[in-house]
Amino acid sequence: MFAVPSFVWATGNAFGAQSTVAPSLVKLARDGVPWFVAVLVVTGFLKLFGALVGLGLTRPRGLRISRLIVFCGGGAATLLMWHGGLFVVHGVLVKAGAVSVAPDLAPLTDWYLYLWGPWFIIGGLAFAGATALHARQRDDRYKLRLYGAAGALGALLLSLASTATGIG
Repeated sequence: MFAVPSFVWATGNAFGAQSTVAPSLVKLARDGVPWFVAVLVVTGFLKLFGALVGLGLTRPRGLRISRLIVFCGGGAATLLMWHGGLFVVHGVLVKAGAVSVAPDLAPLTDWYLYLWGPWFIIGGLAFAGATALHARQRDDRYKLRLYGAAGALGALLLSLASTATGIG
């Protein structure tokens, strides 16, 4: 279900986005800007991949599959918590008056602070818990934890780089 909005918005339909997403992003989707449509489609497929990883974490798997899903689970947990954390921190800073936003974005602050940020953080915690539980059920749990840590570190470095460059 989490992927559906990405695919819907990629068609130019902004259903559910007008009041909860930055107007500049809604305009890009409505105008069918090719690079933004590609981002939405890729994002949708990444969300579907995340669902497969989540499902993969629910049962014991072979060694190679376990390593891959624990690596991806650690990465997903970090990406989701980082993304949600940025939303919450930014919202708190806006509410405290430490950061200002354009008047047309002010109504979105509450959406990001109270809905989107916590939603991503909860998703990240769910992935972290599922990943830890999956690793704990294996004989090679210590090695699997290293795969999870490598995925988390890779996701953190990717997130820091994208934030520093203004991409994410």
